[in-house]
Amino acid sequence: MTSPADRTRSLGGWCVCAGAWLALALLAAAPDASRAGQPKRASSSGAPSVKRLSNERTRTYVAYVVKSAWVLRKPRHRSKALTRLRTRTYYGVAERVPLLARTSDALGRTWYQIRYPGIGSRRGWVRATAVARPHLVRTQLVIDRRRQRIRLNRRGKLLLSVSVGIGTSGSPTPRGRYYIRERVRPGNGNGIYGALAFGTSAYSRHRTDWPGGGQVGIHGTDQPALIPGLISNGCVRLRNRDIRRLGRRLPLGTPLLIK
Repeated sequence: MTSPADRTRSLGGWCVCAGAWLALALLAAAPDASRAGQPKRASSSGAPSVKRLSNERTRTYVAYVVKSAWVLRKPRHRSKALTRLRTRTYYGVAERVPLLARTSDALGRTWYQIRYPGIGSRRGWVRATAVARPHLVRTQLVIDRRRQRIRLNRRGKLLLSVSVGIGTSGSPTPRGRYYIRERVRPGNGNGIYGALAFGTSAYSRHRTDWPGGGQVGIHGTDQPALIPGLISNGCVRLRNRDIRRLGRRLPLGTPLLIK
């Protein structure tokens, strides 16, 4: 699979920190890895066995979405639909999802439990035919709201720890488990979004009226003196030198824990 063509879009409501429109160069990489094993059949008791794939700390399988599909509550076709999974994000970047677990139904069809974007820590099931071959990510990003710090770990070892600005009490950065969906480079590296930005799968309950639904971003800033602090509408701000350091080490699909 080849990488999708670079695109330039308006930022609009991509990040809940501001309402300015901003041109972005959207970058995405195609996966190049073998599938995470073969599906297991139903157990001798008749109930399908479920194999955990990712611990979202030192081992996370990530796959591109290759076909639009419903995310279901349970791994069977008559289960309740939770959302529609698309092949591209609101801004045209190739969509990817972490694969948390795998099972097969009575007909031998393989299903993956995934984490998907939205308000709250969302999980559901999709058919394996909806995603490409997964690749393995060994990193984890942790945002500590109380200490106002962000930490990047690889294989459980600390790579980076820096101060951040987070959401105010009226529009806080949401707690939960998410992942990094997009990497975007602002047209103006000295502007409000700084030198680099990442789109996450987290959304703000307080900014649902923004274009794109109020997606939470991690980005640089033109006001570094405010960091650390409660300074945003939900996004996470880093000093430009720190977002650049993070950008050199952070693969897309990395699990994100906000606590």
